[in-house]
Amino acid sequence: MRLLKLVPEDTNIKFLKWRMPFYVVSILLIIASWGLVLTQGLNFGVDFAGGQEVRVTFEDRETAPIPELRERLGTLGFGEPAIQRFGDANSVSIRIQLPEGAEEEPGAANAIGEQVVSQIQSEFENVRRDANETVSGKVAGEFRERSVWALLGAMLAISLYIWVRFEWQFGVGALFALFHDVSLTLGMFALFQMEFSLQIIAAILAIIGYSLNDTIVVYDRIRENLKKYRKMPLPELLDLSVNETLARTVMTSLTLLIALLPLLLFGPASLFGLVAAITVGIFIGTYSSVYMAAPILIWLGVTSDSFVPQETVADLQDRKARGET
Repeated sequence: MRLLKLVPEDTNIKFLKWRMPFYVVSILLIIASWGLVLTQGLNFGVDFAGGQEVRVTFEDRETAPIPELRERLGTLGFGEPAIQRFGDANSVSIRIQLPEGAEEEPGAANAIGEQVVSQIQSEFENVRRDANETVSGKVAGEFRERSVWALLGAMLAISLYIWVRFEWQFGVGALFALFHDVSLTLGMFALFQMEFSLQIIAAILAIIGYSLNDTIVVYDRIRENLKKYRKMPLPELLDLSVNETLARTVMTSLTLLIALLPLLLFGPASLFGLVAAITVGIFIGTYSSVYMAAPILIWLGVTSDSFVPQETVADLQDRKARGET
């Protein structure tokens, strides 16, 4: 019985033929994305914009009813609350975005917190209030700053690893591909004004990991082919390498999409931003591995001799002493 092959073994798509148009489009998209981020801004959630934090414990339950909580509190008119476990499984932290100006009015923010607690206690029995405090804009600003440093640190560390593992051109190529992926993801959130929270930072880190994994597979095949086909023109060699890894790329992307699409279409609203970011990131990451990370090697000066050990003076003298030419 023959196995199903999504990509035939003799596939020979000329990806590099369209490298210039795709690069122009990608650079324009990067500029447009950052233009949207700087002009429209991101719709920061409670994590990054501040708000009121309430912590409660359900004393007669082993685990907190987070889905029911999210549904009940969504009717209060303060937007989608950010709810997560805090300490024990039956304790939760609930963050509510405050109306404009509520943080500056004495008692207004705490009154909103009391309203949240009252709603919970009216719906559930034996609920203990543990805290009702305001998350200031200053603290939220620290979250934003640390998130940016986390993303930059991850991208630079990855590029340094690839630089050491391959050549510096490969590190630059991977960094540019990751910058492309992050920029377009941020542009999507700025364009549609979807809520940007710590969940989305986790999604962007997942996109970076997926894109890097695909890029390294392509780069490793390029390195092998550079050693094998010394006289092949570099654009043809890059096309060959991408085609040889295409089956793996398609299978990985389809497997992830099969898991993500049901969550995107039928999952809870609280996960929509996270799943949408990762779903779009799969397409962006796959595209950048082919049309960003590979073609840039041509312009960065990678040649067929890049992975051939250079002969030292001592090696040359030793070869001459043995009578070799």
